[in-house]
Amino acid sequence: MAERNLNIILSGFGGQGLLFAGKIIAQAGLIEDRQVSWLPSYGPEMRGGTANCSVVLQDDPIGSPLVTQPDVLIAMNLPSVTKFLDDVKPGGLVLIDSSLVPEIPERDDVRVIPVPSTELAERHGFKTLSNVILTGKLFAETHFCAQESIEEAVRRVVPAGKRAKLLQPNLDALAVGMAQ
Repeated sequence: MAERNLNIILSGFGGQGLLFAGKIIAQAGLIEDRQVSWLPSYGPEMRGGTANCSVVLQDDPIGSPLVTQPDVLIAMNLPSVTKFLDDVKPGGLVLIDSSLVPEIPERDDVRVIPVPSTELAERHGFKTLSNVILTGKLFAETHFCAQESIEEAVRRVVPAGKRAKLLQPNLDALAVGMAQ
């Protein structure tokens, strides 16, 4: 079932690419002429510190870019799970990188899906694209946009100077996430 209107928090350590993953999601919404907000937040250190971003996708105007009760949480480390899990709306979705968070907490009123995204990225030869695998899994679970839109979003978000080297691995990582 497609879930078009979503409030999403992506969170983890700086350097894990969560802001990039948020840009992919936001760009997919823009491609479909939807209302979009992308709001990054950094901890005191960039790489290795905490980083998260909020993405809002709506068909109607967005009242606030702040996401305090997400429909979706993508968490790539335990501090992110600890900080945001209780905020997820009942009926929401939580995707957790189970490679980095081995003990997955439970909540009866949300779907918690462990995805060994870091392990999958290493196994498929794109070590730094765990974030894109989780983005693919988000797509597979929610169908928040058309598949063509998310693939085009990856093409647009990968920087022009790096496309020759990074575009295909990003598309491949997206496909791995969709297949999970």
